[in-house]
This record gives sequence, C-alpha cells and structure tokens, in this order.
Amino acid sequence: MAFVIRRRSIVAVAAATPLRPFAGARAQSKTGSAVYPVAVPTYEVHFVAQERGFFKDEGYEFKLIQGGSGVKTREILASRQGDFAIADIVHVLQLNKNGRPTRALNTLDQRAPGVRFAIRKDLFDQGIDTVQKAAAWKRPDGRRAIFGVSSLGGTSHLWSHYFMEKMDLADKVTWVGVGNVETMLGSLKTKQIDVLSSAISVVTEAERNGWGKVIYSPSDAKTWDAVVGGPVPVNVNFCLLATIEKEPEKVQAFTNAMWRAVQWIKVSNPETILGSIERFVGSTSRDSNLLEIGELKDVADWNGLITPQSYARGEKVWYSELTGIKQIKLEDAVADKFLKAAHAKYPA
Repeated sequence: MAFVIRRRSIVAVAAATPLRPFAGARAQSKTGSAVYPVAVPTYEVHFVAQERGFFKDEGYEFKLIQGGSGVKTREILASRQGDFAIADIVHVLQLNKNGRPTRALNTLDQRAPGVRFAIRKDLFDQGIDTVQKAAAWKRPDGRRAIFGVSSLGGTSHLWSHYFMEKMDLADKVTWVGVGNVETMLGSLKTKQIDVLSSAISVVTEAERNGWGKVIYSPSDAKTWDAVVGGPVPVNVNFCLLATIEKEPEKVQAFTNAMWRAVQWIKVSNPETILGSIERFVGSTSRDSNLLEIGELKDVADWNGLITPQSYARGEKVWYSELTGIKQIKLEDAVADKFLKAAHAKYPA
C-alpha cells in the first residue's frame, strides 16, 4: 500500500502497478516520508516517484504528506515529522536562518511555475483588467484590494510580491494567505479576496467556473526574463542537514528516486503524466491539470544542479525586507553530491 497523509488524517490508497524502466532493490523494512505543500501538479515529481515505484526500487517505502502550504511544509520538516520536502528554496534559507541547518538536494525549475494573477470576474467586467488598476481599486469599505496567495512567505507570495514590488505596487495592496486549492478558489468565488496569485491549474479553474480572469503571468518566459534576468532555482527538494549526516543512504535513495522521476517526466507527454498523478490532483479539472503539467515542462530544469550563477540571480529576491533572511553561502544551502551520484548511476 502507498499512503497519502494529510494533516490530522491518514488515507490509505492502493498504488497503481508501477512500470520500472530501471533495475533496483526491492523495498524491505526501510521507510521514509516526503512533504509537499498543496495538491497541484507543481509537485508532480513526488507523485511520479510514488506511482512509478521509484521509491520502492531504491529500497524504501515512502509516505507522502500534504502540508497545506509551503510554510506548513517547512514546519513539518523542521519538527521532524517528515524526512524530505519540496517547496521554494526560500524555505531552505528560512530554516537555516532559524537555526535548523538544511540543504537543497536539487532544483526542479528555473522559473516560478505558480505565479499567475487572476482578478475577480466581476471586477474584470468593470474594466479592472491590469494589476495596476487592481492595486489602485478600493473595496466598498475603502480598504485596499486584497491579494490572496497560498501562504504568506510561500512561493506565490515571494515571487508575486517581487514582481509587484518592481512595479511599485507591492505595498499598495493587502496580502493574505488563503490555504489549499479548495480554499483558494472558495475565497475568490465568495469575493473574500480580489486577486488570487497561484498555479495555472488553479487560476484556470477559476476562469472555467466564471470566478476570475487572469490579468498577469510572471511565469511566462518573456515577462520573467525581463524582470528577473534568467534562470533561478525556485522549487527544490530539501532535507535537514542532520538527515544527511545520520542517514546518507536514505538521502541518496530519495535523490535517486527524484532524479528518475524527472527523467520519466521529461520523456512523457502531459496526458501520460496526468495518468500517473491524477489521484493526487483531484481538486482541479483534467484540462487545468494538463495546462499546468505543460507549463512545468516549459519551466523545468532537467539537470537539477543549482549553479553559482542561478543562485546569485535569486539572491535579490530571497534576501529582502519581506523575508528577513541574511545572505547564506551556496555551500551552506545546497548539498549536490547526492544528485551528482544519481546522475552517474542513472545517466540521462
């Protein structure tokens, strides 16, 4: 049995019969766990590793834990309720800042895939069709427009705030965390928020239901490069330094499974990928999920190594007044020896 664990509840689900293109050890009694923020395809590498049997081939039974947001995912890892996690690299930096030495194992993308702004459909119909107009608009009680993200301090907030800051708009709106997919969509539908910044699958679902309309897409390559200047490690797999020191075999097995999942995703079409991960992403429609899987291919970093150049490019975003993080050296934030070993064992 494979297990999907949501906070406060455990749901056992039968894993699909995996196809194993690589030979590997069969799972004995060794176990591990990995935490992902919310139920969207952005975190597909964990779902693929589970469903295709890559964890088992590396000798482990892994439990997948849905954290509920990037911040909660970080908290679960910090409290040792999970061995590994996937989220924005800023969470690695935050953990180091707070005295919990942590290392990124690999990066999955070179642009943030979860940054698209959708405004309430009724406001769009009134002609409020840009982020500039949205930031200038006032609610009926005179308050600023409310911009919703999954969690304050998470990926969407970090990058949405940065792009808004570049337009001198970040401090002209109110930012709120609105949680998982259902509550994100619900808050837009019920007009508790005015703009939602989230993954393409979520904002497309909002459009499909007539609740919102996309007005700005920082994840698009042209917009991203004009503002950021090139590739940046965004979502990464990571673990506590203590795990690396005490359980290097487990770290290697996890990294091997992640690398094999990335390779499988690279050569598979969106329909095939969705077929493997669909049970994890049931809160959004098939069409919305296919759009996001396609976008993930577009922003993917197929090599996974964090370079000094890409790391330096991200520093202007990570080390800001918003995060409160002081500069951390690359070698104190990244442990890439496991990924290099995976590259050698399973050549692309």
